[in-house]
Amino acid sequence: MRALLARVDAVLVQALIAAALSFAHLHDLAAAAGQDGWKAWAYPISVDLLLVAAWRRLRTGGGKASSWCWFVIALTASLGANVATAGLLDMTHVPAWLRILVAGWPAIAFLGGTLLAHSVPTTALDNEVRVVESQEEAAEPVSEPPAQLAVEKVPERPAVAVPTALVDHARKVAAEHHTRTGTPIDTPTLRARLGVPAPMAEAIAAQL
Repeated sequence: MRALLARVDAVLVQALIAAALSFAHLHDLAAAAGQDGWKAWAYPISVDLLLVAAWRRLRTGGGKASSWCWFVIALTASLGANVATAGLLDMTHVPAWLRILVAGWPAIAFLGGTLLAHSVPTTALDNEVRVVESQEEAAEPVSEPPAQLAVEKVPERPAVAVPTALVDHARKVAAEHHTRTGTPIDTPTLRARLGVPAPMAEAIAAQL
């Protein structure tokens, strides 16, 4: 446990020293580029904040391309200030392009910080889409297959051709039956009197 605390303390001390040196280099470069007073102190804060925001977005796993882009921009600004203040740049005669770059940095940092802070990670969007789809599936009623008809369609019997003479004879038989019994002749009786099959008897009875 003590070894772990000692290792963590050493890392923290090293990180604080590196942050302080980088902060000082950025302040000196901003002051040399014409940003005096509180503005020179605000420049290193904006660079470090953009660097931390890009790193946090990389850790969450969302927007890899844009996060790496802003991380490289902030890291380049920090490293550029460290190298420029190491004696490679005349701090009393800063070139015009560097003054323009330092003056335009606030807009760049604001754009990058806004995009990193307000863009939704891809994993969060995927989770929201899954939740919405599951809710829609739960709310959608389950459609049941239509029930099959229990009664099958009875095939129609083919039409039976009845000769005209047989129909005339059946009319006479039916008239004689009605005169004798006082009731219309039924199909079974007609079939028995004529001696024909049941389909033909039904066809004849339909024409009477």
